[in-house]
Amino acid sequence: SAVAHPSTTWQDKTWHALYPEWVRPELDYAAEHERTLAEIFDHAVKTWPKRPAMTFFGTTLTYGDYGREVRKCAAMLHNRGVRKGDCVAIALPNCPQALISFYAVLSLGATATLHNPLYTARELTVAFKDHGAKVGIFWDKAVDVARELRTTTPLEQIIPVTITRSMPWYLQTALRIPVKPLRAMRSKLAGSTEGLTEWGDLVKDASESEGRALIETAEVTPDDIALVLYTSGTTGAPKGAGLSHRNLCANIIQGREWVPGLGEDDQPERMLAALPIFHAYGLTMNITLGPLVGGTVILLPAPEKPLLAGAMKKQKPTWIPGVPALYQTIMDIAEEQKIDISGVKASFSGASSLPVEVVRRWENMTGGRLVEGYGLTETSPIVLGNPMSDDRRPGYVGVPFPDTQVRIVSQDDPTVVLPDGEAGELVTRGPQVFGGYLNRPDANESSFVTGQDGLGDWFRTGDMAVMESDGFVKIVSRIKEMIVTGGFNVYPQEVEEVLADHPSVAAASVVGVPRSDGSETVAAGIVLAEGARLDEEVLKDHCREGLARYKVPRIFQIFDELPADQLGKVRRVEVQAQMTGE
Repeated sequence: SAVAHPSTTWQDKTWHALYPEWVRPELDYAAEHERTLAEIFDHAVKTWPKRPAMTFFGTTLTYGDYGREVRKCAAMLHNRGVRKGDCVAIALPNCPQALISFYAVLSLGATATLHNPLYTARELTVAFKDHGAKVGIFWDKAVDVARELRTTTPLEQIIPVTITRSMPWYLQTALRIPVKPLRAMRSKLAGSTEGLTEWGDLVKDASESEGRALIETAEVTPDDIALVLYTSGTTGAPKGAGLSHRNLCANIIQGREWVPGLGEDDQPERMLAALPIFHAYGLTMNITLGPLVGGTVILLPAPEKPLLAGAMKKQKPTWIPGVPALYQTIMDIAEEQKIDISGVKASFSGASSLPVEVVRRWENMTGGRLVEGYGLTETSPIVLGNPMSDDRRPGYVGVPFPDTQVRIVSQDDPTVVLPDGEAGELVTRGPQVFGGYLNRPDANESSFVTGQDGLGDWFRTGDMAVMESDGFVKIVSRIKEMIVTGGFNVYPQEVEEVLADHPSVAAASVVGVPRSDGSETVAAGIVLAEGARLDEEVLKDHCREGLARYKVPRIFQIFDELPADQLGKVRRVEVQAQMTGE
């Protein structure tokens, strides 16, 4: 018939046929020590006390040490008034103190809220007023920001962290030498803690036995909120997504199922933590997954070339979650410095679309698998992943994880399911999907659609996607970033992919520039390839070969680099602001 029928793919779960033999479609989330992150952590400490839990600039902490440090930190926080249900703010780069503080907060039944330590007080004020944390653990370089927050938000106590204190003694000594490059390195890593007691001194004075007693008697339940992360989507004030222990445990149990053999070797997995832990992705893929599989987390405070080179050379990671730009950087370093990167068994990419060429090159150089997935802060974060088998599909973000459903609905009426192959809004439900935003009943009402089948509500992702009849999903754009021109919809990503194919274009971001008639002009921000110059007509002709005429950009503007977040995801909102001069 000519009438397209609404999809039943989401009900039939046709994607189960694409699961490799090791992936079970339904998992057990109530195993004895896997109900809360605190239980998973405790189990790792007891099971692998001598195994390295993390490394940082050559210092190693075993799971036994990790447990002791967490107990002392828990006692210290309790002495400072932290109780079950309280929020504790952590604004640190990837470092041992961040991980120890995170698990100490959770083991007391309190909630951790993680923030970018480089944000200004203005960027953090809304969040700090919202979650109301009275105790904050800050990178010493952010102490001035913390002091400012103390005057405008409920924050009362500032605990500064000097991350260089976690480095081996020889590096700490080296950093004291007044040589220019070392001085620059020191100023990059450390700030001033005048008038405040440093984290390490507070923890040193705390009692491990008191911490153990507190942790053993703490009531931590799967439905307690373990973590609050702030997300602004593409517009509006940041909202705090409350993720429960149940949500976060579900996502790592799903992840362990997805990656063949993860944590099953005699040798622990070496997990590269180059992604920031204050993002759901970096946190789940390393910091909470690590103790579940007894892995060793290789902590890098920033994904900088010398640090990446050192990790790839000396520590040979077996598991690298990342973003496309990270894989490219690692491969370029490996080629320049002749580093053998074979032995990375599994890599999972998110945040921005993964070029086929990057996959090909990565798999050739490592001998392992690199697949693309998709998720959001609100979903702990992963919802979809390409199978880690020959069934992965380039250009698609994959199929739903075990126990996860997605469907494509009409933007105007999210109860209307669209036919397979048609673009609409992606909605999802599963054990990893959060219960709602902090203090935002308005946002919660508009973010969920009631499931008519009594099996739970659907979360509206705000992403436009297409689902094929076999369950594979392709993301086409953020709804807010869709361009409407002359009554037609243009999805930026599609145009960007065509532009990026041209040899003169190193990177492209496509946005809509508002016109007086209420529609938009398709505009492209371009980073030119080395030695190339901008020829608008050549690029327009190139686009016309692969796109309908209404999708071809009318305006081109050269950028030195495209504005992006820490994960390398281009901020189209900022590209648009620069192009319209707002």
